[in-house]
Amino acid sequence: MKILIINSGSSSIKYQLMVMPENEVICSGMIDRIGLETSNFTFKTANASYEELLPIPSHKVGLQKVATMLLDNERGVIKSTSEITAVGHRVVHGGSDFSDTVKIDDKVKEKIKQLFELAPLHNPANLEGINVAEEIFSSAEQIAVFDTAFHQTMPEVAYKYAIPNYLLTENKVRVYGFHGTSHKYVSEKAINYLKDNSKIITIHLGNGCSMAAVKDGKCIDTSMGFSPSNGLIMGTRAGDIDQSVIFYMIKNLGYTPDEVNAVLLKQSGMLGLTGYSDLRDIEAEAEKGNKDCQLALQMNAYRIRKTIGAYAAALNGLDAIIFTAGIGENSSFMRKLICTDLNYFGIEIDVEKNQIRSKELREINTEKSIVKVLVVPTDEEYEIANQVYHLLEV
Repeated sequence: MKILIINSGSSSIKYQLMVMPENEVICSGMIDRIGLETSNFTFKTANASYEELLPIPSHKVGLQKVATMLLDNERGVIKSTSEITAVGHRVVHGGSDFSDTVKIDDKVKEKIKQLFELAPLHNPANLEGINVAEEIFSSAEQIAVFDTAFHQTMPEVAYKYAIPNYLLTENKVRVYGFHGTSHKYVSEKAINYLKDNSKIITIHLGNGCSMAAVKDGKCIDTSMGFSPSNGLIMGTRAGDIDQSVIFYMIKNLGYTPDEVNAVLLKQSGMLGLTGYSDLRDIEAEAEKGNKDCQLALQMNAYRIRKTIGAYAAALNGLDAIIFTAGIGENSSFMRKLICTDLNYFGIEIDVEKNQIRSKELREINTEKSIVKVLVVPTDEEYEIANQVYHLLEV
């Protein structure tokens, strides 16, 4: 069956058309900088690639562009949208209502909408992608795959906050975790590679960053919580911060709650520390001697190292750590910085192996390293397609 995967971000759309269960990618592409005059549209097949700069003011226009290219007489790969059996949508926040992949109906869409405030950078775009896909691919099943689902195996001791009980029982205030689609995919790849070893820490590093402790294939803890805003230092998000800072900013500095939210989500993290949100720029500036960039990279690595230590304790041992996503897969500098001074845990990386760039799973640890250090390229689109296929085949 042909499954179209749509991964809608706040200002981007990733898409991929696959044949399942053969795992054949027919085409893939991306639209970024949605809302600007110079949006970038890419479309790739096995034999050709196409790229275009054009104004794409909304996700609706972007998905219409995708449909047009899929059907294009010269470059297209289908003759009718009816060839697509299902459209799989990545949805960031599923709350406590969704622990599995589900068919989308009005009730599901309403639940996604109710969670806008908890994932303001993502859930609105996810719902927009669903609504537009229903119009364009009207004969296809619309399926939601939730980033929070993989983390639903966490024990209560890990997901419960130390706040009045009614906030959990009545208002569902708890740790949910995110990037679950990626953590699930790379942990399964690693377990298959490692065979019997089962105590793993997955480290997803991109513009958004999170970690997960995975034991016997199940998540037992994760760094993001009630929303995707806490935990590690991210591109524009502050990560963990004393809640007193929020009240201080409101009561003493004159910020409104919305302004504080904007600062912590869109003006903090690496951007707030350096003036840059893209790690490639920050690394380049650090090499030039920029002290702010050098410190920010050290802070970023330090927080990840602390979390490795915490999760090694939670797992009562450690077989492997996994680097994945844009930064985790491509930045040898950050991997080295993170793994420095972790010899107590038996973690030691090979400098030459660490420099290798590949789209395949690879070890970058030394021969004498007790803990395996793996780079596992994530494939969220495949994971979404796989879950959609199995849902429809049941």
